[in-house]
Amino acid sequence: MLSLSNHQSDWSFPLPASKTEPHTTARASIEDIRALSDKIIASLEDDKAEDLTVIDLHGKSSLADIMILASGRSARHVSAIADHLAQTVKELTGTAPKLEGMPNADWVLLDLGDIIVHLFRPEVRTFYNLEKIWADDGNAHRNADA
Repeated sequence: MLSLSNHQSDWSFPLPASKTEPHTTARASIEDIRALSDKIIASLEDDKAEDLTVIDLHGKSSLADIMILASGRSARHVSAIADHLAQTVKELTGTAPKLEGMPNADWVLLDLGDIIVHLFRPEVRTFYNLEKIWADDGNAHRNADA
């Protein structure tokens, strides 16, 4: 498992220094968004999430600036990862993320505003293949160690 100090450099990717979208400027700076995404990634790694991928959406979508995808080994694992991540985000930000998909836990989405986290069972992730849809020009970064 990567340490937080090592993992920050492993997950770094270029992001613009300033924001032009009005909804994001009001929420957080890009530096704050990156710092929170690093903590989310560390939490996912601690919970043994697999196949972590970070997609830079900054300037490409008004949905979010960063999309994080990860897989759990089973619906129970996905549910446990989602519960723990929601608790971690609430502790870090003071606000609980919007959570969708928990009854079945095949695909769980956590919406943090500027960051969207998708958690999947492996076969569901393969079926929907969000990486192919969103990562079109080298803006996806995969953690080979996760």
